[in-house]
Amino acid sequence: MAKKKELTVEDKLRALYDLQIIDKKTDQIHNMRGELPLEVEDLEDEITGLETRLGNFTSEIDELKTGITSKKQLIKDAKEKIAKYEEQQKNVRNNREFDAITKEVEFQNLEMELAVKRIKEYEDLIVSKEEIKSASDQKLEERATHLKHKKEELAGILEETQREEDMLNTKREVYRKQIDERLIAAYDRIRSNTKNGLAVVSIERGASGGSFFVIPPQRQLEIAQRKKIIADEHSGRILVDPDLASEEEAKMDQEFAKALK
Repeated sequence: MAKKKELTVEDKLRALYDLQIIDKKTDQIHNMRGELPLEVEDLEDEITGLETRLGNFTSEIDELKTGITSKKQLIKDAKEKIAKYEEQQKNVRNNREFDAITKEVEFQNLEMELAVKRIKEYEDLIVSKEEIKSASDQKLEERATHLKHKKEELAGILEETQREEDMLNTKREVYRKQIDERLIAAYDRIRSNTKNGLAVVSIERGASGGSFFVIPPQRQLEIAQRKKIIADEHSGRILVDPDLASEEEAKMDQEFAKALK
């Protein structure tokens, strides 16, 4: 197995800055997509919730309709029983039999009254649930249309940027393998602790890129010599000189242009 080539400090700085260029471009692509992926995901979750709710309403309405059918059958059966009892009353032999049949008739009338009351309650509930279901149907339709537009918008951006992002991901792996694990860990840590994701910056107008703190001339000279990894004492970012930065940016621009042809 071939031994991994030992990089000079300048090689490491160039590789780190190249990696930063790649990650910056990737971040720009993700920023271009913005919140769209999350919006699509949220809309999909909301639609799933609405569909579940509509399914529940449909089941509840069906159960109420079944309940109405059952109560109507009960009323029909009660009327038949009452007719039978009234016929029996014509042939009773004593008051005790008459009173017993009268109680059965009263009971069946009470059953019918309760059934009529329940039917009215069920019908009112159906009207109420149908109104809510109708509003949910409309909301679902609106969300589905909105989701369709968001997906089309995201698909358009992905189509424009996916090839470039795939190329950047490939190059990222190449450059990360060139840098030792300790430096990569430091790079990742610094990147995660900065709002703009920049872990490696060049000196601009005598100050660290994105910082207002001036770097002393002696320190700037050390950075330009590229003999050691130097970090900004205020932001913690790794510093490179402007010449190295411009050279690597020009080189990477050429590589990207060639890769995307």
